[in-house]
Amino acid sequence: MKLLEIYILRRIFQMFLVALLPVLTIIWTIQVLGRINLVTDTGQSMGSFVILATYILPTIVPVVLPFALAIGITQTLTAMNNDSELPVIDAAGSSRSIIYRPVLLLAAALSIFTFVVANFVEPPSRVAARQMVAAAYADLLSSVIEEKTFRSIEDGLYVQISERHSGRILTGLFVVDQRDPNFDLIYYAREGSIDESGTSLTMRDGEVHRKTPEGRVSVIKFVSYAFDLSAMSGADAPSFTAVDRSLEFLLNPDPEDPHVRHSPGSYRAELHGRLTEWLFPFMFALVSLVVAGDSRSHRQARLHPMVIALVLAFGLRWMGFSFKNLVKQDEANTYLLYLLPSVTIVICSYLLATHRAIQVPRAVSGFANRAQRWVRQKLSPRASMGGSQ
Repeated sequence: MKLLEIYILRRIFQMFLVALLPVLTIIWTIQVLGRINLVTDTGQSMGSFVILATYILPTIVPVVLPFALAIGITQTLTAMNNDSELPVIDAAGSSRSIIYRPVLLLAAALSIFTFVVANFVEPPSRVAARQMVAAAYADLLSSVIEEKTFRSIEDGLYVQISERHSGRILTGLFVVDQRDPNFDLIYYAREGSIDESGTSLTMRDGEVHRKTPEGRVSVIKFVSYAFDLSAMSGADAPSFTAVDRSLEFLLNPDPEDPHVRHSPGSYRAELHGRLTEWLFPFMFALVSLVVAGDSRSHRQARLHPMVIALVLAFGLRWMGFSFKNLVKQDEANTYLLYLLPSVTIVICSYLLATHRAIQVPRAVSGFANRAQRWVRQKLSPRASMGGSQ
């Protein structure tokens, strides 16, 4: 690779990181805060919360990465054009491949990285996160609830214990169950124990009070009573959807799997999405080259290349999501997922080979330029002084 190509590659990669890290951090923080209830509801440590946050990170990288690449390419090439570097390269008679090669090499590497993350890192991370949440809630009663403190497990269900002993033994149990509108249940038990799976609470030597809306109360004493915890603790085995499955499973789904039988279209759409969505970094790189890869005069009025590139990138991503939903509904639409990257790559390659640029309609460009001038006039110091007078 030539020295100039290394220079361009380094600048684009640096701008790519500058765009990726803040956006990725913001989205990651939003996703993590949405699961803060794992700590507040189940009393898990911050270490467990950090592990869960780590599992979430691979799920957002493939979505954010292509847009960061588009920003890095367009911003770098625009800055090089403004600094007259692109015009100098053209005036020296250098081939356009000096600009194209480092961009396409970086885009190809990031596309491969996206494929690996989406197919071999993200599914295990999703599964591990689901299992972690399920395990935390499964152990809710036996290890989390504080002694001599009422705890709301869910709407209408409250639990208090006097003491916790080794071997998952609880003493002084008090359970209030108001989830059924037809009657309220109040359980008292001298002792209880939770099975290893966390799905059943066996209470011994106690009584249950059953109260109807009319105020009638019946009391039943029991020697042993089993209380189902699966509904209130979320201790059921986590159910896995198509996005949680590995590529191997998607290629040959189990026909006996309940979720596969219930929603076969989601597995079909997820499979073909995995086989095509990794091309988005390469597609966005070509679009960015078409938009910002040519040298232009500063006097030539045009929208900022980053605006055009991001609009086109969002449009392509929206089409990808839309086609994926169509494939989920009807298998006959599968070709659309493969047609989108193919057509985009062919059109962009033709425009780059013929040195043609994407032309923004004059009406749109004129409106944007007028709006930009109006904003500058309103924000200029002279306008501010006139307004103050």
